[in-house]
Amino acid sequence: MATATLEPQVDRGEPIRGPSAVGGDFRRALTLTIAIARNDFKLRFFGSVLGYLWQLMRPLMLFGVLLVVFTQIVVVTDTEYFPVALLLGIVLFTFFAEATGNAVGCVMVRENLVRKIHFPRLVIPMAVVMVACFNLALNLVVVVVFALAFGIDPSWNWLGVIPLLLALIVFASGLAMLLSALYVRYRDVEPIWDVMLQVTFYASLILVPYEAIREKSETLASVLLANPLAAVIQETRHLLIDPSYVNVVRGIGGWALVLVPGALLVATFALGLRVFNREAPRIAEEL
Repeated sequence: MATATLEPQVDRGEPIRGPSAVGGDFRRALTLTIAIARNDFKLRFFGSVLGYLWQLMRPLMLFGVLLVVFTQIVVVTDTEYFPVALLLGIVLFTFFAEATGNAVGCVMVRENLVRKIHFPRLVIPMAVVMVACFNLALNLVVVVVFALAFGIDPSWNWLGVIPLLLALIVFASGLAMLLSALYVRYRDVEPIWDVMLQVTFYASLILVPYEAIREKSETLASVLLANPLAAVIQETRHLLIDPSYVNVVRGIGGWALVLVPGALLVATFALGLRVFNREAPRIAEEL
């Protein structure tokens, strides 16, 4: 009679986890992010005759078309300095769309790197956001030139734009982390976000400023300011262009309600970081 032999139990230990989001070394992650972003920024215009000027041409061409349409054909507002306000809105949205849209498939683009090299995964979407920041800096120079050309005098209020831009970067970074992590598992994220960006463009007080919407519906104008992107655009117009552009506190209905876009911004960043940190060790397996 054959007897079954029992194999000895071998303790294989805990399964080996893949690289985490930051890898426990923030300075290393930051250095890698800067290096990758700088390299991507240079390669984007490699071999181009006009080079970095192409980055300036994109928002300017869109600005030119929209300016003609909304000042000569369909007049939506007679707000002072509207051309500069329109350009500013386009530049800020261009940054937001570039940082989040390019982040969707950024991990997939770096598939060979992810599979072969042990490095902090958070570097990938953050490099995309940093490249968008480089482009934003170039485009803001154009905005300042236009503002001065239209007779807007520089003031100390312009310094208030800096924390607003930082808030926008934080908001875009949160979405970049969230979208890049979700896309690894769900390919539907890309077409869905393309549609969402179109909706966001029209809902962010870019083409039709808050002042024009308020004349039709104060409630709708206040609700739109709950969007962190719209709030940043409106407050930046107030500080950079002219005080006649209503600030966010007055527009949304008081300091208490200002917490709404602020809370959405913080929640988006926290959610994006949490999801990406959870998915980071399994990214190579999911690709």
